Amino acid sequence: MNKELLFKSFPYLQSNEITLKKVEPDDINDLFEILSNENLFKYRPGNAWKTIEAVKNVIGHYERDFSKRKTIFLGIYYAGANNKLMGIAEIFEFDYKASRVEIGYTLNEDYWGRGIAAHTVKLMLGFLFNDVAVNSIQATPMPANVKSKAVLERNGFMHEGTLRQIKHWTGNGIVDLDMYSILKSDYKG
Repeated sequence: MNKELLFKSFPYLQSNEITLKKVEPDDINDLFEILSNENLFKYRPGNAWKTIEAVKNVIGHYERDFSKRKTIFLGIYYAGANNKLMGIAEIFEFDYKASRVEIGYTLNEDYWGRGIAAHTVKLMLGFLFNDVAVNSIQATPMPANVKSKAVLERNGFMHEGTLRQIKHWTGNGIVDLDMYSILKSDYKG
């Protein structure tokens, strides 16, 4: 895994449909629209944010986590909506010895069902397998998150099993998570 490339600068990944890149302060209203939606937090850790002031700090946290090499948060921008911030893609849980990472994504509810999440995962896979040279990518959606699991399966991930009562997620308590993974050797990119 090429750690230096991974953290040299915020990745900038682009296709005809979407761009994944650093979230900027100008995106605050779109980010608030995403992070204040309680429906999204049924399937992810945390609670919906109540004020735009609180969300302003989130962008600084994204930069801090990147500089600490902890998590890469990338905005998902959709070309079909004048490059509006549609969601957040995450790369985290870096295991350098096993050459493994975990990914996640959260999409503005108004844009569900348009293939944006599947395209986001496709872009991340290409970057992580081809450029960063990871061997394994995993994702752990909640069992009830059927749409997210379908996105992973469309991108070649295999369901490895259910991890029972594996994590405490703020807002959800102790949760089960479905383990999905894809290996470089499985990747058809």
